Amino acid sequence: MPRVSRKQADLNREIIVEAATRLFRERGLHGISVVDVMGAAGLTHGGFYGHFESKEALAVEASGRAFEQAAGRWREWIVAAEDHAAARRALIEPYLSTASRDNPGDSCPVVAFAGDMCHESTDSALRETFIGGLNRLFDTLANLMDSSDAASNRQQALVQYSLMVGALTLARATRGDALSDEILEAAKGFLGAAPASPAPR
Repeated sequence: MPRVSRKQADLNREIIVEAATRLFRERGLHGISVVDVMGAAGLTHGGFYGHFESKEALAVEASGRAFEQAAGRWREWIVAAEDHAAARRALIEPYLSTASRDNPGDSCPVVAFAGDMCHESTDSALRETFIGGLNRLFDTLANLMDSSDAASNRQQALVQYSLMVGALTLARATRGDALSDEILEAAKGFLGAAPASPAPR
């Protein structure tokens, strides 16, 4: 059997990471097997360990990729906005949309992975990746607040993003019931009306 070229091997690895990134967001980091990932990638199970030492090693890379994709979308929305208020709305509206609720494979890694992180050890590489990605999203949102007080901006970002994550989680948990849409609309309304951090006196 001919050896796979380096170019093809690199492509296969990328396909595996992309497939895992989607599946992990859909089912959680511990809800799928190596067989599931390789099947989604259209590759044989036996080829997995030529690319990764373990499923956990793949999970670390795929979760990092998911956070990179989320941060990239945020940057695109922010660049297209005319000011900080418009940028905040540009993040909140798609995040709390029915499309985001109904398509977890393309949506928020925080909602997808938070439950799994509750069971990770404090020195877990997965947990470290999660916390690093979460902090970058908090920082991005904090930079959109209008106060000159960095600590106040950080607090506002913590509160607002926590509300966004909670609302999306509950909307998914109640999908199919009118309550789901009600949760999304209530959170959007509250966050859209919530002022940025006031300037310190």
